[in-house]
Amino acid sequence: MNRRFFIVTAAIAMAAMSLCGCNKEGEGGTGTIMGKLYKVNHPDDNYTLAADTMPAAKEDVFIVYGDDIFYGDDTEAGDDGTYRFKYLTPGDYTIFAYSELATGEKVAEKKTVTLKRGQTVTVDDIFIHRGKAYGTSMIRGRVRATYFDKNGDIMTSNAYEQRVYVKRLGDTYHIDDTRVGDNGYYYFQKLLPDTYVVYTFGDNADEIPYIVSDTVIVSTSGEIYEAKTLSIRLKA
Repeated sequence: MNRRFFIVTAAIAMAAMSLCGCNKEGEGGTGTIMGKLYKVNHPDDNYTLAADTMPAAKEDVFIVYGDDIFYGDDTEAGDDGTYRFKYLTPGDYTIFAYSELATGEKVAEKKTVTLKRGQTVTVDDIFIHRGKAYGTSMIRGRVRATYFDKNGDIMTSNAYEQRVYVKRLGDTYHIDDTRVGDNGYYYFQKLLPDTYVVYTFGDNADEIPYIVSDTVIVSTSGEIYEAKTLSIRLKA
């Protein structure tokens, strides 16, 4: 075996690797992966849970090469949300960016793509979520009151400025409280999936308050759950 044989053998092996696409994913090729990143804002104090969507300018986007356990590179989305990863070899890639829950926990929003030699692939749009209301739900309810004095009942109407409380089922103390609006409705925001009790206090003729409550199961995020109307008696 001479030196020429080794050179020819090495060239054949390299050509075979090139034809079968056996090179590991990463930089060093001619492929491009591109796409657009959008940010969905979930503000609190929005009683319809409506969200605003816009290009995610200046947000970080990450790429994972093949089945690596750590990302291989990152870039920043442009003003219109566009990002690009260039000079990639053929193979499988994962593109991701982070949403952030109200608790501060980050969740990867990802897309996977297969890239061929010299190809430019556009990834499906990626949406990341921000805002204090993201990943939470809301309970909405109403309080009706029958007002009375020493002569008996005066009228029944929406309770005005009545304070309402919410606690987790089984807990002793409430986690939040609010007052009803002019229309008798109240809202509890930023609730994680759990079972809650909403309650308020009424008045008896002997001036000893009593509790009226409803139990509400919040099973998923991003929903508005309706509590039963709380009907109470209040001293005028």
